Amino acid sequence: MPSIRLKPLSQQTILITGASSGIGLATARMACEAGARVFLVSRNGEALEQIVGELRGRGGKADHAVADVADQAAMEAAAAQAEAVFGPLDSWVNDAGTSLYGTLTETSVEDQRRLFETNYWGVVRGSLIAAKALRARGGAIINIGSILSDRTITLQGTYSASKHAVKAFTDALRMELETEGAPISVTLIKPSGIETAFQEHARNRLGSPGLKVPPPAYDPRLVARAILHACTHRKRDIVVGFGGHAIALLGAHFPRATDLLMEAIGYAIQTTDKAPRPDRADNLYAPRGDGTEKSLTRPVTPVRKTSLFLEAQLHPVATTALVGLGALVAGALVARQLAPRPSLFATPRRALRRRGF
Repeated sequence: MPSIRLKPLSQQTILITGASSGIGLATARMACEAGARVFLVSRNGEALEQIVGELRGRGGKADHAVADVADQAAMEAAAAQAEAVFGPLDSWVNDAGTSLYGTLTETSVEDQRRLFETNYWGVVRGSLIAAKALRARGGAIINIGSILSDRTITLQGTYSASKHAVKAFTDALRMELETEGAPISVTLIKPSGIETAFQEHARNRLGSPGLKVPPPAYDPRLVARAILHACTHRKRDIVVGFGGHAIALLGAHFPRATDLLMEAIGYAIQTTDKAPRPDRADNLYAPRGDGTEKSLTRPVTPVRKTSLFLEAQLHPVATTALVGLGALVAGALVARQLAPRPSLFATPRRALRRRGF
């Protein structure tokens, strides 16, 4: 296994695709706050200029390139520009993604191909460019999968398929780089339902006014924390949010029951009567309104800003110690309850005399 040394965030140059909204934007902001040099990539040049101006205004080191992850030449040029501005890259985050909602039989092959160009081939292109850049000096590649990398949800069949593919590619890339002895950490981040503009940006073929995150919904900054942790720690997978993970576990152990559950509630938990703003809807083929971490459509359910499940993954040693301590305390309490209590007849004679017996 190759020796991998990852720098502190304050010493890193990080390239992030899909950085003009949602998880990518949250990650860029948090990385700048930690002192990293951040290079943002997306299709939306106007939003990127505003975001970079904001980050620089706060003292951050940031720059950007307008590029579609479906365009190989544009992505190679973006990588070259990042190194020209900030020097060698240390971490590459493949976050760009889009979605479409609808039954597979009513979704055109053209739309499905376009989604794969972004969600799958965008990850492939970015990862291979990053691997070439990092092979000699080392670093981290972080790919954004989904809890749907493990369990398909109805009405998001194409998206789920693309995330299954991202997981397979990421696992294969990790093994191949290890075989070569390349000092590159490869991490797959698997978010549960995250409250971003993802649903606003998705192509909607369900006939409902709008789309929503199935509950429970989590804050995008939780995913950003996981991503930046992977920039500095060698991790295989990080799951964000136990809610989605529970569905994946259910699907793994009770697949038929999970199918029936999805069929019964799949439409209701993914649709809403709240339509997105027209300027933000449907970015499958072209960029739409960006610049926010969260959806502008008020969420139906509260957004969770903490996740003990995530903390346990980011701090496994401390978690194990706490669990072990808890087990010892619980064991001591149980033992105390089960221990035989001294009876009157077991009391020493001297003590009995003092008590007047």
